[in-house]
Amino acid sequence: MVRGGGKAIPTGHAPDGKGPARSRERFLQGEAVAAGVRAPISNSWQRCRALGLSPDQPGLPFRDDFERDARIVRAAVPVLDRLQSWFAGSRMNISVADANGTVLLRRFGETSLAGSLPAFQRVPGFVFAERYAGTNGIGLALAERQLVQVYGAEHFAERAQGNACRALPVRDPISGRIEGVLCLGYPRSAEDPALATVIRRAAHAIEKRLLGQSSERERALLRAYLDTGAETAEPHHSVGVGELTLGMRPGDRAILMEKAAELISCAQRAAVRVKLSDGRRVTLVSRPMTTATGVEGFVTEAILSGPARHEPLLVPQPAEQPPRPTFLLAESTRDTTVPAEPAAAVEPAAPEADATSPLPAVPAVPPTAAFPLTAVPGPLPGTAAPGLVPLRADAHGADASAGGPRGVPGRGDRTGGGPGGTTSSTTGGSRGSPPPARGLVLVGEPHVGRYALAARRRLELLTDASTRIGTTLDVRRTAEELAETAVPRLADYVTIDLPEAVLRGEEAADPFSDLYRTVVHGIDDDCPFHPVGKRIDYNPATPHLRCLTSGQAVLEPDLRTAVGWRAHDPERSDVMLTHVRSLIAVPLVARGVVLGVAAFYRGRHPAPFDDDDRSLVQELAGRAALSIDNARRYTRERSMVLALQRSLLPQGLPDQDAVDVAHRYLPAESDVAGDWYDVIPLSGTRVGLLVGDVVGHGMLSAATMGRLRTAARSYAELDFSPDEVLTHLDNLVGRLDREAPASSEAGIFGATCLYAIYDPTTQQCTMARAGHPPPALVHPDGAVSFPDLPAGPPLGLGGLPFEAVDIDLPEDSRLVLYTDGLIESRNRDADLVLDRLRAALAHPGRTPDEICETVLDTVAPVHPRDDIALLVARTHALPPDRIATWDLPADPSLVSEVRSSALRRLADWGLEEAGFAAELVLSELVTNAIRHGSGPVRVRLLNGRTLICEVSDCSNTAPHLRRAATTDEGGRGLFLVAQLARSWGTRYIRQGKVIWAECGPDAA
Repeated sequence: MVRGGGKAIPTGHAPDGKGPARSRERFLQGEAVAAGVRAPISNSWQRCRALGLSPDQPGLPFRDDFERDARIVRAAVPVLDRLQSWFAGSRMNISVADANGTVLLRRFGETSLAGSLPAFQRVPGFVFAERYAGTNGIGLALAERQLVQVYGAEHFAERAQGNACRALPVRDPISGRIEGVLCLGYPRSAEDPALATVIRRAAHAIEKRLLGQSSERERALLRAYLDTGAETAEPHHSVGVGELTLGMRPGDRAILMEKAAELISCAQRAAVRVKLSDGRRVTLVSRPMTTATGVEGFVTEAILSGPARHEPLLVPQPAEQPPRPTFLLAESTRDTTVPAEPAAAVEPAAPEADATSPLPAVPAVPPTAAFPLTAVPGPLPGTAAPGLVPLRADAHGADASAGGPRGVPGRGDRTGGGPGGTTSSTTGGSRGSPPPARGLVLVGEPHVGRYALAARRRLELLTDASTRIGTTLDVRRTAEELAETAVPRLADYVTIDLPEAVLRGEEAADPFSDLYRTVVHGIDDDCPFHPVGKRIDYNPATPHLRCLTSGQAVLEPDLRTAVGWRAHDPERSDVMLTHVRSLIAVPLVARGVVLGVAAFYRGRHPAPFDDDDRSLVQELAGRAALSIDNARRYTRERSMVLALQRSLLPQGLPDQDAVDVAHRYLPAESDVAGDWYDVIPLSGTRVGLLVGDVVGHGMLSAATMGRLRTAARSYAELDFSPDEVLTHLDNLVGRLDREAPASSEAGIFGATCLYAIYDPTTQQCTMARAGHPPPALVHPDGAVSFPDLPAGPPLGLGGLPFEAVDIDLPEDSRLVLYTDGLIESRNRDADLVLDRLRAALAHPGRTPDEICETVLDTVAPVHPRDDIALLVARTHALPPDRIATWDLPADPSLVSEVRSSALRRLADWGLEEAGFAAELVLSELVTNAIRHGSGPVRVRLLNGRTLICEVSDCSNTAPHLRRAATTDEGGRGLFLVAQLARSWGTRYIRQGKVIWAECGPDAA
């Protein structure tokens, strides 16, 4: 046996314990068999068990009150006769059942085959609904609402084990409702994959005949309308809407036809005035129409007002041109009075104030194509689409639209009009002027018009969904937009369940069980759904899990009979049935990834869900799933970039005494950029403060930021001045840009930067910037200023110098460094933002942390489009009594005096234990400065967090550490310094250099 996808299915009883027979036995014993049985069969077995059915249930119910001349019967009889002749001589039985599972027709390939059936099954009337017969073709096709196949042991009942069948629902092409089921039954040995094609074609033929029945009703209404028009007696003009639309814009034409369909769907006398874009007005009037055979419908006519000034209303068609497709138009009819209270769904027509201009009589063009009133496949050969029926020749052989013996509309020499002389008053024409033109727009039955409007509303909903769903890249918000789009236009309530992993941007490991209620949205809040955040565990029989398993939307038109849904949570289900009555569960699947499940409920809506709604929900969910998946993937990528960004930023603040520091980093809502900050302890108790911003967003910007921050820290720790650090960074960015592949984004390696060095011994700050916003300076008295620093070019341009500026920072000042995301925005004025920042900083008593919080709360944009890095430093000063300085001439004999003075100062500071190491370090550094340097020598001791020894001179020659050979007389001094000090180094000043060494307080 071959299933629809082409894979073989084991058949019959299997000695190795496999196949449908064994699976059915295991199911009846209460074991789990979902992995070995097709999803529709497994779902049906579950429903049969919940209904309390028995495999050996004796018989089927029989009904003798079914409609023997139903539409489905009249449409199916010729098709079944042809199938019977096709399968003549075979053991095929062909059945047609109604939408309740009652068999209405039956044919056999072999006449003798009927003898093997029970007597009551040989005639129509027995019921094969699933709730009575268990798993079978007819019942399963009604439950699954699609083509199904049931083979042998897949039947629930024992008596059907030797048979196989295929069944397909037959739908009304206009309404989309299931009118019945076509079923082909045969022995298991007669299985043939080609039967799927046969049953589809046969069902399509029945549906074509159903459509033909509707077309015949429409044609009957048209004939009744023409007969009515033949009896009129007043002068008139008949004009084709097809001719009218020649001068219309497409939007005007669509509005005219839409209003006509609305009038028919109202099923009552009504009128509406349609104003065209060029100022013309068309009044549409609807009135009932009944045929001689009792077919009831409505007709919509157009009453045409005068043409626009200097523009003809009608464009005559040259005789030599072939007829164009148009709509049938007729002359005025008997009843043209506009009702006092039109239908609520249609805007009532106000009294016509414009005079109706005389119109030339133009013969109506015979129509060649029909205008379909509903969104159904094109007209069948020899038929017309419902909603408008083309006029055919009358009994005398004349075309009705051109006039003829019967006097039908279209003749310009006819006289007649609306009875009672109401035509002129209705259209606003004056006595003595030619009457206004009237024409037929649409003829149809009200329910057909309602289907047309419903189809249009579905298209409008999908169009609206394309603009409302996916406006953000937030998973939860996108799910909420799906629910808000559907309520109340499609559903009364919507619930959406997503795995927690999806909300984090990941793929769910088990999307069938790891579901959490994410969205609950409805017309009111009184429906007792599970609250948002609750874990939801569905059992296999629920529509929610069935749709996840099958990948298709599951429709439950009546929840009162939905056994699987009720069995999931009986107590809650009984309460919910007071609010909801119909359900569609649809999986959210995009790019092969299962994202969750959405449930659409109706309770107050006048009609339950149908198959058209299921198709609409499937399309709506598919579009929303793509948006949710885009948001999920963005969330994942953003989380990765943000994790990389945060890992490349400082993980903590270094120990130093120069400043108290607080920092904040706020990523952009849309994407992560390359902002960074750093606090770098430097020699001489100084500290470096750094902020920067890489151009662009995303992973590449974050990675570039990490490279620049590492390089900037390295340059700073080499004790380069701020302008030198920026120069080195500029060269690095230019090199990165040159080394980038040609396919990379242009300019991605551009960056801005601000670097400041604060010295607590002098209370001076040296700053330089490369295209970065200037810092804010808060003085101890609360005054706020923005130092005027040379802007400098952004990093990466190359060739232009950077300039450093020294600024005095009194103790307890605040230095605020930030990136442009704090102050720059498309919809905010930069000067106003700086004024707001000034006001937020003008509070001298606040700590750096409080300043950060205030700035982010009052200055930062609510929805930042760029990253924000904020660094606030409160300055300290090293007390003078913790600084010792000696200025010496270049005389080696003074080295001993320096050592003695240093030891006395260490004793005053209580650092006697560090005296030995400090004495040796100072002796070596002073000796080297006198011997190899130039100019005066300055010695400085700093008692900060550690003991720092500094020796400066006017030479720019830096010493280098080397390992001296055994025969060398010198070269061991720096080696000794490196062994005794924690660290040492050289920094250059404007005039000379400083050699420093840091010793711990307990150095020995």
